[in-house]
Amino acid sequence: MKVSAAAAAAAALLVVVVAAAQAEASELKLGYYGKTCRGWENVVKYHVAKAIRANRASGAALVRLIFHDCFVRGCDASVLLDPTPANPHTEKTAPINIGLAAFEVIDEIKAALEERCPGTVSCSDILVFAARDASSILSNGHVHFDPPAGRLDGKVSRAADAQRDLPDSTFTIGELIRNFRRKNFTVEELVILSGAHAIGVGHCSSFRARLTSPPSQIVPAYRNLLSGRCAAGPDPVVPNNVRDEDPRAVAAAFPSFLKKLRRSGDFLDNSYYHNNLARIVTFNSDWQLLTEKEALGHVKEYAENGTLWDEDFSDALVKLSKLPMPPRSKGEIRSHCRVVNGHHHHH
Repeated sequence: MKVSAAAAAAAALLVVVVAAAQAEASELKLGYYGKTCRGWENVVKYHVAKAIRANRASGAALVRLIFHDCFVRGCDASVLLDPTPANPHTEKTAPINIGLAAFEVIDEIKAALEERCPGTVSCSDILVFAARDASSILSNGHVHFDPPAGRLDGKVSRAADAQRDLPDSTFTIGELIRNFRRKNFTVEELVILSGAHAIGVGHCSSFRARLTSPPSQIVPAYRNLLSGRCAAGPDPVVPNNVRDEDPRAVAAAFPSFLKKLRRSGDFLDNSYYHNNLARIVTFNSDWQLLTEKEALGHVKEYAENGTLWDEDFSDALVKLSKLPMPPRSKGEIRSHCRVVNGHHHHH
């Protein structure tokens, strides 16, 4: 078959255009994989639901991942990259990323999608949609949103970037507000996203100073409960939400709270705001929201209106999911979410 010069030139041009689309992230859009990987969202949802049935904590871990990915170099799955000899300090090794989990769930989804539509769906889109499904399941469907897709996977992952960009649990309200403002998030959105601490766990090392904070900042009975929990090992984890605490620990240290415990842990609702107003939250960065007028107003607003929080949290996650990679970043569709393409992957 003879190919005319014009057709050859057009074909060459097409290759260049496709390569450019690979390198620079284009506009995100709804239904991005409609023609290239139909039904991919159902694959994500199936695996997320299965993981949560096995262990609800993995749902909380997936919700945490969207924040820890998107606040650092945009939503580029840079948080998923494992350390290598060439890059021993990837984001997941950063102290601020202590306890990040659910990477296996992402791996499982990626493997299923590679089988179904090879080289098509990015790890960053998988991460965003997995967090979407986890937040929906953990809230019994009250948190729901449709994020756009079309993200690319980044090739850069540095622990130092995570340390610089993510808010620390020890931050003051001023530091928190500045940290969120750098990513174009408001005081209101800071309060909204903090509500995710209704689920999941925290390490004692993340709230050590709270164990000696005065009663004006933390209820003494709860402080004693946390002290007991944290004495149990070098750096144990504790439920972020006192409502998920072990009934025996509560009976011993904080019996008045027993009736408020809930049967199913890791339920994503507005209970964080009630806990915060009652001064029974773990992190300094939680309590700090009560120390500034605008933030406190929002904490009270969401304590009073759980439905409003469900909606605003959904909107805030969509906004989070649109944080872009740094300008001129090169992206790709990774074959394995833990390694950049062209590197060997060992199981």
